[in-house]
Amino acid sequence: MNVVVLMGGWSAERDVSLTSGAGIAAALRRLGHAVTEIDMDRAVAAKLIAAAPDVVFNALHGSPGEDGTVQGMLDLMGLRYTHSGLRTSAIAIDKVLTKAVLVPLGIRMPGGHVVASASLHDGDPLPRPYVLKPVNEGSSVGVAIVSAESNYGNPIAPGAAGPWQHFDRLLAEPFIGGRELTVAVLDGPDRAWALAVTELNPVKGFYDYDAKYTDGLTVHTCPADLPAEVEASALDMAARAHAALGCRGASRSDFRWDPAHGTGGLYLLEVNTQPGMTPLSLVPEQARFRGIGYDALVARLLASAA
Repeated sequence: MNVVVLMGGWSAERDVSLTSGAGIAAALRRLGHAVTEIDMDRAVAAKLIAAAPDVVFNALHGSPGEDGTVQGMLDLMGLRYTHSGLRTSAIAIDKVLTKAVLVPLGIRMPGGHVVASASLHDGDPLPRPYVLKPVNEGSSVGVAIVSAESNYGNPIAPGAAGPWQHFDRLLAEPFIGGRELTVAVLDGPDRAWALAVTELNPVKGFYDYDAKYTDGLTVHTCPADLPAEVEASALDMAARAHAALGCRGASRSDFRWDPAHGTGGLYLLEVNTQPGMTPLSLVPEQARFRGIGYDALVARLLASAA
C-alpha cells in the first residue's frame, strides 16, 4: 500500500513523535509498502492530497494529533487512518471526560477536581500530597507532585516553576503512593487484549516526561512482579477502558498501585490512544513479550486502520 506516516507536529511531544514515526516508516518499508513521511505543519492537508495515500499511519503524540483534531480532518478528507477515531480521541485526551466514562463502569480512578491555576497561590485545593496535571496533555507533560517537602512554597508561590505558569486550569488529584504500572492493549478478534503489566522504576524522582524518554532513567520490569489478583485487575481494567472508550488499534493505560490496600489500591490514571513506538516505548516492549516483533506490531496496527 501507499502509506503516509504522519509525525512530528508542534506539541510538547514532537521529538518523541518524530522518533516513533521514523521507526514505523522503516518497518513499513521492510514490510514492502511505499512510504511517505510527513512532518505535520499547517499545510498538512495539501501534503496529504499530494501524497494520495491508501492509509495514514498516525504517529503523532499530543495535540492536535491525539485530541480528535487531526482525526476530524482525516475523516473529512475520506482517508483511512490508524489508532482511535475523533470521538474516542477527544474523550481520552481529556482526563475529566475519561473519568466521566470509566468511573461509572466501576473502573477505579483518583478523585479530584479542576482548579484555576491562579487559585493555587491562595491555598491548596487538596490536602498535601496531591498531584497537579494539565487536563488534556499526555506523557506526564506538566505534572507536579505537591508535598509538604516540595520547594513550591506553601501556598504555591507565583514564581515557583510548575504547570501553573503554563496552563490556566489544572486537574488536582490526591497523590496515590506506591508503584507505577502500565498495560498495553491491542484489538483482539473478540475483545480487547491486554498484553502484560510493566512496572516502571525511575532512577530518581517520578515517572515524568524525561524519565519516559531518556535511556537509563527508568527500569522496566515486564512482566511486573505482582500478586496474581492485582495483575489480573490491572489487565481487566485496561481492557475494559480500551473497549469502553472505543479505542482502536492500540492503547496504553497507566496505573498507580498502593500495596497497602491490595486490589483496592489500584487506580487507573489515564488512557493513551497514541502510545509511543520508540525504542524505549512500552507497547512494543509488551508486544515483544507476547511474541510480536516490532514489524509485526506495525503490520497489525496498519491492518486496524479505518
